[in-house]
Amino acid sequence: MDGSPSPLCLDQAAVPPDLQQPHLRVHAINIFVRDQDQSLRFYIDQLGFSLVGDVRFGSGQRWVAVAPPDGTAVLSLVAPKADSKECAFIGRPTHVVFVTEDVLAKFEEWRKRGVRFQYTPRLRRIRYERPAPGAVDQPPATGAPTPIWGGVFTHFKDPDGNSFALVSLDEESRTVEAQRRATAAKLESERRAAQEMEIAKQVQTRLFPQTLPHLTTLDYSGMCVQARQVGGDYYDFLDLGRERLGLVVGDISGKGIAAALLMANLQANLRSQCAIALDQPQRFLQLVNRLFYENSTDSAYTTLFFAEYDNNARRLRYVNCGHLCALVMHHDGALERLHSTCTVLGLFKEWDCATAECPLACGDTFVLYTDGITESLNLAGDEFGEHRLIESLRRHREQSSPVVLASIIGEVKKFSPHEQADDMTLIVAKCR
Repeated sequence: MDGSPSPLCLDQAAVPPDLQQPHLRVHAINIFVRDQDQSLRFYIDQLGFSLVGDVRFGSGQRWVAVAPPDGTAVLSLVAPKADSKECAFIGRPTHVVFVTEDVLAKFEEWRKRGVRFQYTPRLRRIRYERPAPGAVDQPPATGAPTPIWGGVFTHFKDPDGNSFALVSLDEESRTVEAQRRATAAKLESERRAAQEMEIAKQVQTRLFPQTLPHLTTLDYSGMCVQARQVGGDYYDFLDLGRERLGLVVGDISGKGIAAALLMANLQANLRSQCAIALDQPQRFLQLVNRLFYENSTDSAYTTLFFAEYDNNARRLRYVNCGHLCALVMHHDGALERLHSTCTVLGLFKEWDCATAECPLACGDTFVLYTDGITESLNLAGDEFGEHRLIESLRRHREQSSPVVLASIIGEVKKFSPHEQADDMTLIVAKCR
């Protein structure tokens, strides 16, 4: 290289590859040196490069490579054998050009670290004609301005006398500045999105029950462990009056923000209509279905388990809207499943449901849950499954509901230690 890089010698490292073509880039350029350790210290300590590789092969040959902080090209520091023809390349121009947007700043930084420059940076301006596409050898139209390529450049040497060019090109500087602005804008956008998501998470957390109505014959707890910052699982405890408690578990179709918005809509519908749930549970859920249907897209729906617990009669009256079976572990160890009594909410404008009852006795325990519990996978791809949930319930059912709940969630997480794929929601209730 003669020290006057052409206007087309721009660093293309930041240009994304064509996704339709095989990836192609420059990997390594050989720099012949006398002492690899001395040269390595120069590139790392004085130029601030990174060590890419330092390997000694079975033949005894050592491969050492470094790379600048930005870009993808690698410099291989090759120590040729004595008297080989490659020795003639030591201490000569390398034809390697380092590009920066501020040569003066880099010049001062490296000079203070002992880098030997051949001369202070110089400004160069060259007029050139940029041919139009399809008209390579045609002159520009009359009156059209001739573009000016320009930049600042200098040369420096490494300890072996190999010389390199350090340049700052006008077009490159503008490109780097534009990229930095774009990166800053992207980071700011991501920061705002993360902040808004955190606010959304806090808002949704407040939608879950904050207080538990007191019942003398029922010890109960609930928990939702979300896979993302917000999700579509829902649980609630509704004070229905006259010592009745509504226990709700729902699983909205979809994930993320969309499911979270539908979850908030469902919660609002349930709480706004729950005044009639005690006397007219079917009418209550019909109204909830109608509102959910009208306020969501055609494909949106939710499975829902709604149970009304009578504190005096120790009776569970329930409607299972296409949800997983609730599990009732009776005090004698017998297991009962509370199956679906109707279809899901939200798919049909005209919708009806049937109620069912389950008498409970002191020592009985029942659990409501979503598929994030039973469908959690271990490293072998096996599901936690209903059978493991039942086994966990048997092991811990003598303990209080918060302890049982925490124990089951802990066992699911231990079974599935990798990143959580779905929301996990669980309600545990014990007659006492």
